[in-house]
Amino acid sequence: MTAVYTLAVWCPDWPVVAASAQAALPPHVPAAVIRANEVVACSAVARAEGVRRGQRKRAAQGQCPELVVFEDDDARDARLFEPVAAAVEELAPGIEVVRPGLVVVAARGPVGYYGSPERAAERLVDHVAVHAGVEAQVGLADGLFAATLAAQRGLVVPPGGTADFLAPLDVRELDPAAERRADRAELVDLLRRLGLRTLGAFAAVPERDVAGRFGRSAVLAHRLASGVVRRPRVRRRPPVELAVTQGLDPPVERVDAAAFAARALAERLHRVLADRGLACTRLAIEAVTETGEQLRRVWRCADPLTPQGIADRVRWQLDGWLTRERLTSGLHLLRLDPEEVVDAGVLQLGLWPGAGRDQGEAAERAARAMVHVQGLLGPDAVLTPVPQGGRGPAERVRLVPWGDERVPATDPARPWPGRLPAPSPATVFACPEPVTLVDEAGGDVVVTGYAELVVRPHRIVHAGRAREVVAWAGPWPVDERWWDGEHAVRAARLQVLGTAPDGAQLAFLLIRAGGKWAVEGVYD
Repeated sequence: MTAVYTLAVWCPDWPVVAASAQAALPPHVPAAVIRANEVVACSAVARAEGVRRGQRKRAAQGQCPELVVFEDDDARDARLFEPVAAAVEELAPGIEVVRPGLVVVAARGPVGYYGSPERAAERLVDHVAVHAGVEAQVGLADGLFAATLAAQRGLVVPPGGTADFLAPLDVRELDPAAERRADRAELVDLLRRLGLRTLGAFAAVPERDVAGRFGRSAVLAHRLASGVVRRPRVRRRPPVELAVTQGLDPPVERVDAAAFAARALAERLHRVLADRGLACTRLAIEAVTETGEQLRRVWRCADPLTPQGIADRVRWQLDGWLTRERLTSGLHLLRLDPEEVVDAGVLQLGLWPGAGRDQGEAAERAARAMVHVQGLLGPDAVLTPVPQGGRGPAERVRLVPWGDERVPATDPARPWPGRLPAPSPATVFACPEPVTLVDEAGGDVVVTGYAELVVRPHRIVHAGRAREVVAWAGPWPVDERWWDGEHAVRAARLQVLGTAPDGAQLAFLLIRAGGKWAVEGVYD
């Protein structure tokens, strides 16, 4: 399982930083945070005096008599960390706050926007220092675990280099003090007693042996040490202040008047997003009439919305409401809410695959037309094919609404045993259509349990038209989800070439399931 290339922003000694900030303690005074009479975090000044994490309170105070001690307070740490998270989010939307003191985000956006990992890290560190007034370190690596360790060292680990980065690190890194996991502490102690003192040594042990000897929780730790675990991120929703609202006084009943108001509101929304380095890909248009009718429509956008693009969509929508909804009164309130925003630097602006940012005027008009059609007929009216993994022809293509991220639901690079061999049908039916396949005597062509034809196919009848079968290939067995009785698929596929009375030939991909033949696709 491939890890996601991740950017982590880490604030060193955050519990101490938060406690000192709340108490207005000068930075030159040594400080520590205590939980259960034990030091869980200490400042750099305290460490210089010999204070260490894990020391008993009395021992730490004996080492440094000037030490100021604070009690551990999760609520305080989280509350004071919010300005830091907000500062990071201004430059890298879609962050996840892992815990107070640590924020992560997919690296693709910031790196793409600022041009390189080093420039993105430098910009984030400076921005956090200016807007939150705290010191931060940034690290990039594959996966949350490795990115966190990279941030603690201020390193940029290139994609694919995570395993080499983790290998020499101490196995104690699997048990960070901030996570407070007793099972992980026991595992680390056992690994060290077994002589597995580095993450690389632990990763070299076969996963099967780890599962058999240590159990499920150790398998997760083993995957962390190997640098292959992908932890899903929980994207923060855009803050509510991104939405803009405008009252219409007097109420608007004509499209031209509504369009004039919409243009000013669109420019306001674009400025709000641009100030945060964001682009809108999903826009909700809401309106309220004098009599209290509430209207709402969500537009999915294929490209970053410019002020003109926002105004166009609002005008199109108001046109539909005012001319086709038979409203009982005029509109007196208009609201634009960007439901989905992304980093403006990671969007592909082209209409067609491979188109760059410098697309021509014709492509821009076509893209606007696509979105216009979606606004009139719904998001699913314009679909884009995305190749994905699968065995049958219908499974190997996913149709996503225009403007959605074009990602496959299943990995096409996996082996997929039993996959239909090339070439694929030019026409694939969403639902296989019934077809008749008979032998020379007019009997049904049967496939045995060993995927063998009992008789030679002679004639195929599809869509009321009969063709003589002149060649065929297969059959190939289809045995999927055999472990799931309710959803198991047991069938056979067959390719046949049929000739019509006028001499025209056409090739079909057939499937036999449940004692019946159906056509899945047609070859040109």
